[in-house]
Amino acid sequence: MSGFEIFTGIFGGLGLFLYGMKLMGDGLENVAGEKLKGILEKITNNKMMGVFVGTIVTAVIQSSSATTVMVVSFVNAGLMSLIQATGVILGSNIGTTITAQMVSFKLEVVAPIFIGIGAILMLVSKKKKIRDIAVISVGFGILFMGMNLMSSSMQPIAELEVFKEIIIVMGKYSILGVLVGVVMTAIVQSSSATTSILVALASAGTIDMKIAFPIVLGCNIGTCVTAIIASLTANKTAKKAALLHLLFKIFGTIIFLPLSAYVIRIVAYLTPYNLGRQVANAHTIFNIVITIVVLPISNYFVKFVNKVLPDDEKKEICGAIYLDKKLLETPVVASTQVVKETVRMAQIARDNFQLAMKAFFYGDDNDIKNVYENENIINILEKDITDYLVEFSQHNLPKENAELISEVYHTINDIERIGDHCENIVELAINKFNNKIEISKEALNEIKEIFEVTLSSVDIAIRRFIKEDENEDEVVDEVEERIDMLERKFRNNNIIRLNSKKCYTDAGLIFFDLLSNLERIGDHANNIATVKENHNHKIHV
Repeated sequence: MSGFEIFTGIFGGLGLFLYGMKLMGDGLENVAGEKLKGILEKITNNKMMGVFVGTIVTAVIQSSSATTVMVVSFVNAGLMSLIQATGVILGSNIGTTITAQMVSFKLEVVAPIFIGIGAILMLVSKKKKIRDIAVISVGFGILFMGMNLMSSSMQPIAELEVFKEIIIVMGKYSILGVLVGVVMTAIVQSSSATTSILVALASAGTIDMKIAFPIVLGCNIGTCVTAIIASLTANKTAKKAALLHLLFKIFGTIIFLPLSAYVIRIVAYLTPYNLGRQVANAHTIFNIVITIVVLPISNYFVKFVNKVLPDDEKKEICGAIYLDKKLLETPVVASTQVVKETVRMAQIARDNFQLAMKAFFYGDDNDIKNVYENENIINILEKDITDYLVEFSQHNLPKENAELISEVYHTINDIERIGDHCENIVELAINKFNNKIEISKEALNEIKEIFEVTLSSVDIAIRRFIKEDENEDEVVDEVEERIDMLERKFRNNNIIRLNSKKCYTDAGLIFFDLLSNLERIGDHANNIATVKENHNHKIHV
C-alpha cells in the first residue's frame, strides 16, 4: 500500500466516522426530543445531578465539545451558575467516553447490515419516529465502516521507519504524547474522533498502551479548545466556564501522567488481548476518576477562576439574554431558549401594561419614563428574536421546531403590539395630567374593572404559551367575551355621561381611547393564547 493510499484511507475513514457520529447524534437528539429538553431543565445546584445531565446529554448528542459549548452558552445567558456548570462539564467528559467504548468493539462486520436496514426504513417509512431511528442505524453503520477503513489503512504504518523513530521518541518522553493528543484534538475538534483513531491504531497493532495513554490524556485537554473558542465572544462568566473545563483536564493529566504504568496494568488486566479496548477503558477510567476527585473540591476551582477572571461591573441587559447562535446546531435546546426569551419579552410587556395603568391613575413621572424604557427593550427583543428565528429556520429542523418558529413569529408580533398600546396609554396619562383633566369616580372604577380582566387575559396568554394551561380553552374564550362585553357596556355608559353633562368632552374622549387600547390588548392576548390553534390573527394597527 502506497503512502497516498494510506493517507486517503485514513482521511476517508475519519470523514466517514465523523459523519456517522453526526448522523447518530442528530437521530438520537430527535428521538430523545422532549426528554432531552426535560433533562436540561433539571440542572440544579446539585452537582451530582449536573454530572448525570452532562453524561446523558453528551451520550445523546455524541460530543462533549458540543455539550461544553452548550454549558458556556447557558452560563453566558445566565441560565446556569459556575457551580452548576462544573457538574455538567465533568459529566460530559464521562459521556464522551461512550463513543470510544462503542467503537472499541469490532462491529464493522455487521455495520453494512445497520446501513441497509436504516436505508430501507428511510425510503419506505413516512413516520418521523421510524425515520429518526433509521438515521441512527445508518449513522451507526457508517461510523463503524469508517473505523474499519481507518484500521486497515493504519496497519502498514507500523512498517514505516519514520513512524518507528517517532514511536521510540514518544516512548521516552510521554509529555510529547500529551502534546500530540492536544494538537490532534484541537484540529479535529472531537476527542471522540481522536480517541477512536488511537483505538484503530492499537487494534492494528501499530502502537501500544505506553504510547497511547499519554495521547489519550492530551486528547482530553485538546477537547477544551472548542469551548474556549466559543467563550471568546461571550461574557466573563462564560469564559470562566471554559477555563474551568481546561483546568479540570490539566489537573487530571498532572495526576495521571506519573501513574501511567499503574493505569496501563489495570486496563491490561481487564482486557489482556485487546489493545483497542484498553485504550477505550483508559479513557473512561481517566474521566470517571477525575470526576470523583474533582467534584468535592470543585468550589476551589471556581474560586480560583474568579480570581483569575474577576467580574466586571454589572451592566443592564436590554437585548436577548437566552439566545446564543452556538446553540442553533442543537434544535431541541435552541427551541427551549427561543421560548424562554419570548416569555421574557411577554413578561416585560405584561409588567409594562401594569406600569402604564399605574401612570394613568397616579401620573408619576418615573413610571412614565420606565414605560418608555421598557417599550424600547420590547422593540429590541422583537428584532433579536426575529433575527434568531431567521437563522434557526435555515437549519434542517424537526416538524415541531418548524411549527414553533411560526408560532413565535406571531406571538412576538402580538407582544410588540401590546407594548405599543401601553405607550398609547402613557400618552393618554400625560395628556390627562398636563391638561388637568378630571375623570369621574364612576369612570375610574369602570377602567379599573376592565383593566383587571385584561391583565388576567395577558397572564393566561403567557401561561398558555408555555403550555401551563392546556385545558383552559373555555376560560380563554370567557375572558375575551367579558372584555368585549365590558368595553361595549362602559362605552355606552360614557356616552350617557357625556349626554347628561356628567363628564367633560376631554375626559370622555380619553375614556374612549383608553377603552379601545384595553380591548385591543385583550385581543392580542387572546391571539397569543390561541396561537397554536389559529395563525389567522386579528390585526389592529
